[in-house]
Amino acid sequence: MRTLFFDFGNVLAYFDHQRAVSKLAAFTKLPPHELTLALYGGVLEEDYETGRLSTSEYIRLASRDGRLSCSPAEFESAFVDIFTRNPDVCDLIPRLKPKNRLVLASNTNDAHYRKYSEQFADVLTHFAARCPSHHARSRKPHSEYFAYCQRHTSHPLSECVFIDDMPSNVEAAKKHGWQAVLYQPGEDLVGQLKAVGVEVG
Repeated sequence: MRTLFFDFGNVLAYFDHQRAVSKLAAFTKLPPHELTLALYGGVLEEDYETGRLSTSEYIRLASRDGRLSCSPAEFESAFVDIFTRNPDVCDLIPRLKPKNRLVLASNTNDAHYRKYSEQFADVLTHFAARCPSHHARSRKPHSEYFAYCQRHTSHPLSECVFIDDMPSNVEAAKKHGWQAVLYQPGEDLVGQLKAVGVEVG
């Protein structure tokens, strides 16, 4: 195996949308569960994660749907403060770099991507390429997303491994032709990678 495609959320780092919701709740009369639905999981989030909406457009529409009175700057500050490090995987990345091409394969939007690129710069510096969904204009598990990622390595499908926490994404990666590892926090990722032929320093 020569190229490793890593998911970001719940692999390299944990995320918790409720951290953002709890802060933004101070600016609306909507109950937290309704605010969550306004911000995440619908067409608005999909359009933002696939680059069809800019950050300013997303904030305007999400603020409208969430009946939020905060400023755009206050919204973005709360919205992006959701990430915490997964040391098990982050500490493994430098050990993988010498013999593998590392590529980020993440469903993410512009604001989150800018935030975690800065917050986890020490880890992401080891990656040869990054494929956030808002650049690809497609998201996992769609085949177009995997085709976009494939353009960021010269290695054949048979020499690529995908690591993700979502079963649907792992199955889609296998259909694309990659080896794939379903990772859950706390599992032995080193052992899982070695089992599919990855060299770990």
